[in-house]
Amino acid sequence: MLKKTLSLFVYLVLIVGLGLVFRYFAIHFAEYSSSNISSRPLFAASLMDAQGKPQHLSQYQGKIIVLNFWATWCPPCREEMPELSQFQQAYKNKNVVVLGIAIDDLDSVKEFLQTSPVTYPILVTENSGMDLSDQLGNDQAVLPYTLIINADGNVVKSHLGRINKQLLETAIKPLLSR
Repeated sequence: MLKKTLSLFVYLVLIVGLGLVFRYFAIHFAEYSSSNISSRPLFAASLMDAQGKPQHLSQYQGKIIVLNFWATWCPPCREEMPELSQFQQAYKNKNVVVLGIAIDDLDSVKEFLQTSPVTYPILVTENSGMDLSDQLGNDQAVLPYTLIINADGNVVKSHLGRINKQLLETAIKPLLSR
């Protein structure tokens, strides 16, 4: 009986240990892979703003960018928008800009922004927005999807799912001291 219990315990420790090793490498691989994402597709793009006017994203080169892909039909996207607005207000004078790219139609975005205004630029694109998101590392097609791009145009962090102000501040602070 003791031998059977000890054997079960060893297998359990081995499984937990392998799980921790897998988690360690998965986290480090994700951080490594985000540093290999090229921001060139972003700066080459031209998207409509919420008023329907074309905007060249190259105008944001040289800034620290928090790039957030979202949609009006996405509950976590809508939940994080007030924090993104607060973050924009707190860091707008520090060469930081939050950019929201709506994967939606222009009319839906306009209607949404009337009831939920934001303090950062919103750009609108429909299906091609998911292509851009994929080119920028979102190979799982998840919304919301957020990237942190330093002033040199390098992607330093990517985040799938809802983000908050604390995570953004942790990612941005090292970039401000450069």
